[in-house]
Amino acid sequence: MHNRTFWRAVSCPAGPYGWLPLILVAILFFIIGFVTWLNGPLISFVKIAFSLDDISAFLVPFVFYISYFLFAIPAGKIVTKQGLRQSLIYALSIMTAGMIVTGQFMKAASYPGTLCGFLILGSGLALLQVAVNPYISFLGPIDRAAQRIAIMGICNKVGGILAPVALAAFAMPHIESLQSSYRNPALQQQFISALYWPYIGMAALLALTTLYIKFSSLPDIKTPLSNDKECNTPIKFNPTLWFGVIAMFLYVGVEVLAGDAIGTYASGFHIPLNISSLFTSATLVCMLCGYLAGLICVPRFLSQERALLLSCFAGSTLSVLAYMAHGYASVACIAFLGFSNAMIFPSLFPTVLNSTQNKTSFVSALLVMAYCGGGIVPQCFVWLKSIIGFQAAFSVLSCACYFVISLFILFFSKKSHTTTL
Repeated sequence: MHNRTFWRAVSCPAGPYGWLPLILVAILFFIIGFVTWLNGPLISFVKIAFSLDDISAFLVPFVFYISYFLFAIPAGKIVTKQGLRQSLIYALSIMTAGMIVTGQFMKAASYPGTLCGFLILGSGLALLQVAVNPYISFLGPIDRAAQRIAIMGICNKVGGILAPVALAAFAMPHIESLQSSYRNPALQQQFISALYWPYIGMAALLALTTLYIKFSSLPDIKTPLSNDKECNTPIKFNPTLWFGVIAMFLYVGVEVLAGDAIGTYASGFHIPLNISSLFTSATLVCMLCGYLAGLICVPRFLSQERALLLSCFAGSTLSVLAYMAHGYASVACIAFLGFSNAMIFPSLFPTVLNSTQNKTSFVSALLVMAYCGGGIVPQCFVWLKSIIGFQAAFSVLSCACYFVISLFILFFSKKSHTTTL
């Protein structure tokens, strides 16, 4: 009877710890999604609020994601020394401070200060990601890691879908009057104040979540993180690992490109802001559908590696179709990239993590550092679109990213097969 109970526990995505830890962490992923995907519509809004050009407006995701590169390794050391549970509390506390700083500088109409707030917010998210992704990967059997991460992805994307809608609800009532009265200081300040309150509300929610995690029954799962001593020992050269880090960099770049840059892409077709501000939510709805499909199909019908390859093929096809189409049809192809992108991360993260037998927190930190691709690839798009046009720039960048990611999984599969033989 005991063996049957244990088998049921380990054969479900939740693993032997049951569903409660999964539900608690799912709340964190909802918050991560809400915070992260506020950036999409915010790019268009800050462009108007602070009278910015495209390059300056895209500093929002750049600063936000570059913080992963700056703080992931320190975050890995914190996780190694403090453990997963305490690291989650630290991360949420830093994020709360980042939200408050961002909101206050927005209210003061200081764009550099607002970017500073995003840097603080991103540092907290870096710590949260370094701790929470290995937690999910080791919560149960490794062959069901993609399933568990897909569940987290669903919660993450539900938060992401709601974020642009919530921000638009606060900001859109003021946008038309501001656009008709170009650079009217009073209306500009009113619009900035409308952006201020969502960030203060999120700070309050994060503070409550911090207290919730502190007093919850979330276990401090003992994983290879607990015994790592990589802070003082160099990691040996592992081509699979470093190739995987590059693949992660490009994946996050193309994901953010489809989610955050879709509004700028739509503006190339002169689609109104009150419509284009919701396109990030459309991308995330498609991504949510992709996670649901992955939850059903992986590993029942498809292995994690095959799902990743099919996702890259679908993404490349949609990118080419977006270039060939025009107007709303082209934008729809970009939104559908959310579906093809959905199962890349759940397959990619555990694959890279499993390519090393130790140094888990260091590898996790490297992968989180690679999230800076979400800031750099969109900047490349803004720069490239002024040379070859926004449609060609988007298609060239996304196809290149999918191609390299595909090469990684083919390389990994070939190496795994050789090792097995």
